[in-house]
Amino acid sequence: MDREENIAGGGLDPVLARRWLDTAVEEARTGLAEGGIPIGAALYGPDGRLLGRGHNRRVQDDDPSVHGETDAFRDAGRQRSYRGTTMVTTLSPCWYCSGLVRQFGISRVVVGEATTFHGGHGWLAEHGVEIVLLDDPECVAMMRAFIEERPELWNEDIGDE
Repeated sequence: MDREENIAGGGLDPVLARRWLDTAVEEARTGLAEGGIPIGAALYGPDGRLLGRGHNRRVQDDDPSVHGETDAFRDAGRQRSYRGTTMVTTLSPCWYCSGLVRQFGISRVVVGEATTFHGGHGWLAEHGVEIVLLDDPECVAMMRAFIEERPELWNEDIGDE
């Protein structure tokens, strides 16, 4: 499978991908309501069961390592294997979260949007992770509004000075 085909994410039912994204969007809204960065995530098992969910808690916990994906991963707890699991995130995963996906062998990542931030999803695709890029207008609008309202916090989050 070539990279473009892998990014298209051919194997996942689009209706299911959107339903799973709803969980991540709900988490992103929770993070925003708590005064944090609106990035949410969820980890689904190979059988479609929700294993864990979470949101970026860098501000709330004063911990730069609690991204949406890591929060969902921690919420899922220990799994015998992560093969066949799907990480769903409202925003293209940063390099840190992309590394988590590779380290633990998560098979697929559903990305709500990569317009406001183009993270490591292309690199993941090059390494055999199926990427489903949804270009969801709600995810884009939520991040654009946040970036406009809190540019200093956004720049801190992405490591841009």
